[in-house]
Amino acid sequence: MGGGRPRAALVRRARESIRQGSKSFSVASMLFDRDTRERAHLLYAWCRRCDDIADGQDHGGELKLDEASARDRVEAIRILTHRALDGQPTADVAFDALGLVAAETGLTREMCDDVIEGFMLDAEGWRPRTEADLMRYCFHVAGAVGVMMARVMGVPADETETLDRACDLGLAFQLNNIARDIWEDDAAGRCYIPEEWLVEMDIPPGQHMKPQYREQLVTLARRMTDMAARHDAAARVGAMRLRFRQRWAILSAANIYGEIGREVSARKGAAWDSRVYTTLPVKLGLVGAALKEAISGSYPPDEMPKWTRGELMMLARMDGPIPDAAMEPLPDEDIRRLED
Repeated sequence: MGGGRPRAALVRRARESIRQGSKSFSVASMLFDRDTRERAHLLYAWCRRCDDIADGQDHGGELKLDEASARDRVEAIRILTHRALDGQPTADVAFDALGLVAAETGLTREMCDDVIEGFMLDAEGWRPRTEADLMRYCFHVAGAVGVMMARVMGVPADETETLDRACDLGLAFQLNNIARDIWEDDAAGRCYIPEEWLVEMDIPPGQHMKPQYREQLVTLARRMTDMAARHDAAARVGAMRLRFRQRWAILSAANIYGEIGREVSARKGAAWDSRVYTTLPVKLGLVGAALKEAISGSYPPDEMPKWTRGELMMLARMDGPIPDAAMEPLPDEDIRRLED
Protein backbone atom coordinates (compact mmCIF):
# COMPACT_ATOMS: atom_id res chain seq x y z
CA MET A 1 0.00 0.00 0.00
CA GLY A 2 1.09 3.55 -0.69
CA GLY A 3 2.45 2.78 -4.14
CA GLY A 4 5.78 1.73 -2.69
CA ARG A 5 6.43 5.27 -1.40
CA PRO A 6 7.73 5.79 2.15
CA ARG A 7 4.93 6.66 4.55
CA ALA A 8 6.77 9.76 5.76
CA ALA A 9 6.97 11.08 2.20
CA LEU A 10 3.25 10.59 1.64
CA VAL A 11 2.41 12.31 4.91
CA ARG A 12 4.67 15.24 4.07
CA ARG A 13 3.09 15.77 0.66
CA ALA A 14 -0.40 15.42 2.14
CA ARG A 15 0.43 18.05 4.76
CA GLU A 16 1.55 20.43 2.00
CA SER A 17 -1.71 19.79 0.15
CA ILE A 18 -3.95 20.67 3.08
CA ARG A 19 -1.95 23.78 3.94
CA GLN A 20 -2.41 25.01 0.39
CA GLY A 21 -5.97 23.84 -0.15
CA SER A 22 -7.87 24.40 3.12
CA LYS A 23 -6.67 26.79 5.78
CA SER A 24 -9.80 26.13 7.85
CA PHE A 25 -9.39 22.36 8.05
CA SER A 26 -5.63 22.72 8.38
CA VAL A 27 -6.11 24.73 11.58
CA ALA A 28 -8.65 22.28 13.01
CA SER A 29 -6.58 19.22 12.11
CA MET A 30 -3.64 20.45 14.19
CA LEU A 31 -5.69 19.58 17.28
CA PHE A 32 -5.71 15.88 16.40
CA ASP A 33 -3.23 13.46 17.92
CA ARG A 34 -0.38 12.70 15.52
CA ASP A 35 -1.75 9.45 14.07
CA THR A 36 -5.20 10.88 13.44
CA ARG A 37 -3.76 14.09 12.00
CA GLU A 38 -1.53 12.25 9.54
CA ARG A 39 -4.36 9.99 8.41
CA ALA A 40 -6.74 12.93 8.05
CA HIS A 41 -4.17 14.69 5.87
CA LEU A 42 -3.73 11.57 3.73
CA LEU A 43 -7.48 11.38 3.15
CA TYR A 44 -7.69 15.11 2.45
CA ALA A 45 -4.94 14.83 -0.18
CA TRP A 46 -7.04 12.30 -2.11
CA CYS A 47 -10.21 14.41 -1.84
CA ARG A 48 -8.35 17.53 -3.00
CA ARG A 49 -6.68 15.73 -5.90
CA CYS A 50 -9.98 14.22 -7.06
CA ASP A 51 -11.61 17.64 -6.94
CA ASP A 52 -8.78 19.18 -8.95
CA ILE A 53 -8.83 16.45 -11.60
CA ALA A 54 -12.61 16.62 -11.93
CA ASP A 55 -12.65 20.41 -12.30
CA GLY A 56 -9.40 20.81 -14.21
CA GLN A 57 -7.93 23.12 -11.57
CA ASP A 58 -5.20 23.20 -8.96
CA HIS A 59 -6.08 23.48 -5.26
CA GLY A 60 -9.28 25.38 -5.77
CA GLY A 61 -7.91 27.74 -8.39
CA GLU A 62 -9.70 29.09 -11.44
CA LEU A 63 -12.07 26.55 -12.95
CA LYS A 64 -11.01 25.22 -16.35
CA LEU A 65 -13.96 23.07 -17.29
CA ASP A 66 -13.93 20.96 -20.45
CA GLU A 67 -17.32 19.28 -20.57
CA ALA A 68 -16.26 17.06 -23.47
CA SER A 69 -13.73 15.27 -21.27
CA ALA A 70 -15.30 15.73 -17.83
CA ARG A 71 -16.65 12.18 -17.71
CA ASP A 72 -13.29 10.81 -18.78
CA ARG A 73 -11.59 12.70 -15.96
CA VAL A 74 -13.97 11.22 -13.41
CA GLU A 75 -13.48 7.74 -14.82
CA ALA A 76 -9.74 8.27 -14.44
CA ILE A 77 -10.36 9.17 -10.79
CA ARG A 78 -12.34 5.96 -10.33
CA ILE A 79 -9.67 3.79 -11.98
CA LEU A 80 -6.83 5.31 -9.98
CA THR A 81 -8.84 5.04 -6.76
CA HIS A 82 -9.65 1.38 -7.27
CA ARG A 83 -6.05 0.68 -8.19
CA ALA A 84 -4.86 2.33 -4.98
CA LEU A 85 -7.38 0.39 -2.88
CA ASP A 86 -6.16 -2.83 -4.48
CA GLY A 87 -2.65 -2.06 -3.23
CA GLN A 88 -1.19 -1.17 -6.62
CA PRO A 89 0.99 1.89 -7.37
CA THR A 90 -0.78 4.72 -9.19
CA ALA A 91 2.10 7.09 -10.06
CA ASP A 92 0.12 9.80 -8.22
CA VAL A 93 1.02 10.75 -4.67
CA ALA A 94 -2.53 11.57 -3.57
CA PHE A 95 -3.97 8.25 -4.76
CA ASP A 96 -1.08 6.35 -3.22
CA ALA A 97 -1.88 8.24 0.01
CA LEU A 98 -5.45 6.96 -0.19
CA GLY A 99 -4.23 3.39 -0.58
CA LEU A 100 -2.15 3.78 2.55
CA VAL A 101 -4.82 5.35 4.77
CA ALA A 102 -7.45 2.90 3.49
CA ALA A 103 -5.25 -0.03 4.51
CA GLU A 104 -4.66 1.50 7.94
CA THR A 105 -8.27 2.41 8.72
CA GLY A 106 -10.55 0.11 6.72
CA LEU A 107 -11.88 2.56 4.14
CA THR A 108 -13.79 0.66 1.47
CA ARG A 109 -14.37 0.90 -2.27
CA GLU A 110 -18.05 1.67 -1.65
CA MET A 111 -17.13 4.66 0.53
CA CYS A 112 -14.83 6.02 -2.16
CA ASP A 113 -17.34 5.38 -4.94
CA ASP A 114 -19.96 7.37 -3.03
CA VAL A 115 -17.64 10.38 -3.18
CA ILE A 116 -16.68 9.83 -6.82
CA GLU A 117 -20.34 9.71 -7.83
CA GLY A 118 -20.61 13.35 -6.75
CA PHE A 119 -17.89 14.28 -9.23
CA MET A 120 -19.76 12.36 -11.92
CA LEU A 121 -22.91 14.35 -11.25
CA ASP A 122 -20.97 17.54 -11.93
CA ALA A 123 -19.33 16.01 -15.00
CA GLU A 124 -22.75 15.24 -16.45
CA GLY A 125 -23.93 18.83 -15.98
CA TRP A 126 -26.41 17.71 -13.34
CA ARG A 127 -28.71 20.19 -11.62
CA PRO A 128 -30.87 19.51 -8.54
CA ARG A 129 -34.59 19.59 -9.23
CA THR A 130 -35.77 18.97 -5.67
CA GLU A 131 -34.45 19.35 -2.13
CA ALA A 132 -33.86 15.60 -2.12
CA ASP A 133 -31.61 15.99 -5.17
CA LEU A 134 -29.64 18.71 -3.40
CA MET A 135 -29.17 16.60 -0.29
CA ARG A 136 -28.14 13.54 -2.29
CA TYR A 137 -25.43 15.65 -3.93
CA CYS A 138 -24.32 16.95 -0.53
CA PHE A 139 -24.14 13.35 0.68
CA HIS A 140 -21.86 12.35 -2.19
CA VAL A 141 -19.43 15.26 -2.00
CA ALA A 142 -19.35 15.83 1.77
CA GLY A 143 -21.53 13.54 3.88
CA ALA A 144 -19.73 10.46 2.57
CA VAL A 145 -16.40 12.17 3.28
CA GLY A 146 -17.56 12.78 6.85
CA VAL A 147 -18.16 9.05 7.24
CA MET A 148 -14.69 8.30 5.88
CA MET A 149 -13.17 10.82 8.28
CA ALA A 150 -14.95 9.13 11.18
CA ARG A 151 -13.42 5.81 10.18
CA VAL A 152 -10.02 7.55 9.97
CA MET A 153 -10.57 8.64 13.58
CA GLY A 154 -11.15 5.05 14.59
CA VAL A 155 -14.96 4.91 14.74
CA PRO A 156 -15.89 1.22 14.19
CA ALA A 157 -17.95 0.33 11.13
CA ASP A 158 -20.83 -0.92 13.30
CA GLU A 159 -21.21 2.33 15.28
CA THR A 160 -23.86 3.55 12.89
CA GLU A 161 -25.16 6.31 15.16
CA THR A 162 -21.76 8.00 15.30
CA LEU A 163 -21.26 7.56 11.56
CA ASP A 164 -24.69 9.13 10.98
CA ARG A 165 -23.59 12.19 12.95
CA ALA A 166 -20.33 12.36 10.99
CA CYS A 167 -22.41 12.43 7.81
CA ASP A 168 -24.47 15.27 9.31
CA LEU A 169 -21.33 17.35 9.78
CA GLY A 170 -20.33 16.85 6.16
CA LEU A 171 -23.81 17.85 5.02
CA ALA A 172 -23.62 21.00 7.16
CA PHE A 173 -20.26 21.94 5.66
CA GLN A 174 -21.49 21.52 2.10
CA LEU A 175 -24.74 23.42 2.58
CA ASN A 176 -22.80 26.36 4.00
CA ASN A 177 -20.30 26.17 1.15
CA ILE A 178 -23.06 26.16 -1.46
CA ALA A 179 -24.73 29.18 0.14
CA ARG A 180 -21.40 31.03 0.16
CA ASP A 181 -20.39 30.08 -3.38
CA ILE A 182 -23.62 30.81 -5.28
CA TRP A 183 -21.97 33.56 -7.30
CA GLU A 184 -18.82 31.53 -8.08
CA ASP A 185 -20.87 28.50 -9.09
CA ASP A 186 -23.02 30.64 -11.37
CA ALA A 187 -19.89 32.06 -13.04
CA ALA A 188 -18.77 28.46 -13.70
CA GLY A 189 -22.15 27.53 -15.17
CA ARG A 190 -23.35 25.62 -12.14
CA CYS A 191 -26.32 26.00 -9.83
CA TYR A 192 -27.02 23.86 -6.77
CA ILE A 193 -30.22 25.65 -5.73
CA PRO A 194 -33.09 23.20 -6.36
CA GLU A 195 -35.27 24.17 -9.31
CA GLU A 196 -38.36 23.77 -7.14
CA TRP A 197 -36.99 26.38 -4.72
CA LEU A 198 -36.41 28.82 -7.59
CA VAL A 199 -39.94 28.25 -8.87
CA GLU A 200 -41.32 28.99 -5.39
CA MET A 201 -39.57 32.37 -5.54
CA ASP A 202 -40.60 33.07 -9.16
CA ILE A 203 -36.97 33.16 -10.25
CA PRO A 204 -36.50 32.11 -13.91
CA PRO A 205 -33.85 29.42 -14.55
CA GLY A 206 -30.36 30.87 -14.76
CA GLN A 207 -31.46 34.30 -13.55
CA HIS A 208 -30.95 33.98 -9.80
CA MET A 209 -27.92 36.30 -9.71
CA LYS A 210 -29.78 39.18 -11.37
CA PRO A 211 -30.15 42.18 -9.01
CA GLN A 212 -33.95 42.09 -9.12
CA TYR A 213 -33.94 38.64 -7.50
CA ARG A 214 -31.44 39.39 -4.74
CA GLU A 215 -34.05 39.50 -1.97
CA GLN A 216 -35.43 36.10 -2.98
CA LEU A 217 -31.88 34.72 -3.22
CA VAL A 218 -31.19 35.85 0.34
CA THR A 219 -34.24 33.89 1.47
CA LEU A 220 -33.03 30.75 -0.31
CA ALA A 221 -29.50 31.08 1.04
CA ARG A 222 -30.86 31.43 4.57
CA ARG A 223 -32.93 28.30 3.96
CA MET A 224 -29.70 26.44 3.19
CA THR A 225 -27.80 27.83 6.16
CA ASP A 226 -30.71 26.99 8.47
CA MET A 227 -30.62 23.41 7.20
CA ALA A 228 -26.86 23.40 7.74
CA ALA A 229 -27.34 24.58 11.33
CA ARG A 230 -29.68 21.67 12.09
CA HIS A 231 -27.21 19.13 10.70
CA ASP A 232 -24.40 20.89 12.59
CA ALA A 233 -26.32 20.62 15.87
CA ALA A 234 -26.93 16.91 15.31
CA ALA A 235 -23.28 16.32 14.46
CA ARG A 236 -22.14 17.77 17.79
CA VAL A 237 -23.94 14.95 19.60
CA GLY A 238 -21.78 12.47 17.72
CA ALA A 239 -18.63 14.44 18.46
CA MET A 240 -19.17 13.77 22.16
CA ARG A 241 -18.46 10.08 21.50
CA LEU A 242 -14.95 10.82 20.22
CA ARG A 243 -11.72 11.02 22.21
CA PHE A 244 -11.03 14.48 23.65
CA ARG A 245 -8.56 15.80 21.07
CA GLN A 246 -10.65 14.44 18.22
CA ARG A 247 -13.74 16.01 19.76
CA TRP A 248 -12.00 19.36 20.08
CA ALA A 249 -10.79 19.24 16.46
CA ILE A 250 -14.20 18.31 15.06
CA LEU A 251 -16.01 20.96 17.09
CA SER A 252 -13.44 23.52 15.94
CA ALA A 253 -14.09 22.61 12.30
CA ALA A 254 -17.84 22.78 12.94
CA ASN A 255 -17.47 26.24 14.46
CA ILE A 256 -15.31 27.53 11.60
CA TYR A 257 -17.55 26.24 8.80
CA GLY A 258 -20.65 27.23 10.74
CA GLU A 259 -19.29 30.78 10.91
CA ILE A 260 -19.32 30.82 7.11
CA GLY A 261 -23.06 30.13 7.08
CA ARG A 262 -23.72 32.68 9.82
CA GLU A 263 -21.77 35.33 7.94
CA VAL A 264 -23.64 34.63 4.69
CA SER A 265 -26.93 35.10 6.53
CA ALA A 266 -25.69 38.24 8.30
CA ARG A 267 -24.54 39.91 5.07
CA LYS A 268 -27.92 39.35 3.41
CA GLY A 269 -27.88 40.88 -0.07
CA ALA A 270 -24.17 41.68 0.14
CA ALA A 271 -23.21 38.05 0.79
CA TRP A 272 -21.87 37.56 -2.74
CA ASP A 273 -20.21 40.94 -3.29
CA SER A 274 -16.99 39.39 -1.96
CA ARG A 275 -16.12 35.90 -0.82
CA VAL A 276 -16.98 35.08 2.78
CA TYR A 277 -14.05 33.74 4.79
CA THR A 278 -12.88 33.63 8.39
CA THR A 279 -9.69 35.40 9.47
CA LEU A 280 -7.07 33.69 11.61
CA PRO A 281 -8.03 35.62 14.78
CA VAL A 282 -11.66 34.61 14.28
CA LYS A 283 -10.59 30.99 13.70
CA LEU A 284 -8.59 30.99 16.92
CA GLY A 285 -11.58 32.36 18.83
CA LEU A 286 -13.77 29.61 17.40
CA VAL A 287 -11.16 27.01 18.38
CA GLY A 288 -11.28 28.39 21.93
CA ALA A 289 -15.07 28.12 21.99
CA ALA A 290 -14.76 24.55 20.77
CA LEU A 291 -12.42 23.76 23.65
CA LYS A 292 -15.03 24.90 26.14
CA GLU A 293 -17.70 22.80 24.44
CA ALA A 294 -15.39 19.78 24.24
CA ILE A 295 -15.01 19.97 28.03
CA SER A 296 -18.56 20.85 29.04
CA GLY A 297 -20.40 18.83 26.39
CA SER A 298 -22.85 19.68 23.62
CA TYR A 299 -26.57 20.17 24.03
CA PRO A 300 -28.79 17.79 22.04
CA PRO A 301 -30.66 19.58 19.24
CA ASP A 302 -34.29 20.57 19.71
CA GLU A 303 -35.04 19.01 16.32
CA MET A 304 -33.11 16.41 14.36
CA PRO A 305 -32.51 17.10 10.66
CA LYS A 306 -35.09 15.99 8.13
CA TRP A 307 -32.56 14.13 5.98
CA THR A 308 -30.77 11.09 7.39
CA ARG A 309 -27.76 9.18 6.14
CA GLY A 310 -29.90 6.11 5.57
CA GLU A 311 -32.37 7.99 3.38
CA LEU A 312 -29.61 9.65 1.39
CA MET A 313 -27.76 6.37 0.89
CA MET A 314 -30.98 4.84 -0.42
CA LEU A 315 -31.43 7.72 -2.87
CA ALA A 316 -27.81 7.37 -3.94
CA ARG A 317 -28.17 3.64 -4.58
CA MET A 318 -31.44 4.06 -6.47
CA ASP A 319 -30.09 6.82 -8.73
CA GLY A 320 -26.53 5.57 -9.04
CA PRO A 321 -25.05 3.39 -11.78
CA ILE A 322 -26.27 -0.20 -12.05
CA PRO A 323 -23.58 -2.50 -10.61
CA ASP A 324 -21.97 -5.09 -12.83
CA ALA A 325 -23.64 -8.50 -12.81
CA ALA A 326 -21.81 -11.30 -10.98
CA MET A 327 -19.98 -13.50 -13.48
CA GLU A 328 -19.19 -16.46 -11.22
CA PRO A 329 -21.58 -19.44 -11.62
CA LEU A 330 -23.34 -20.88 -8.62
CA PRO A 331 -21.80 -24.03 -7.15
CA ASP A 332 -23.46 -27.26 -8.32
CA GLU A 333 -24.79 -28.00 -4.87
CA ASP A 334 -26.62 -24.66 -4.75
CA ILE A 335 -28.20 -25.37 -8.14
CA ARG A 336 -29.40 -28.79 -6.99
CA ARG A 337 -30.83 -27.23 -3.83
CA LEU A 338 -32.84 -24.76 -5.91
CA GLU A 339 -34.14 -27.57 -8.13
CA ASP A 340 -35.28 -29.53 -5.10
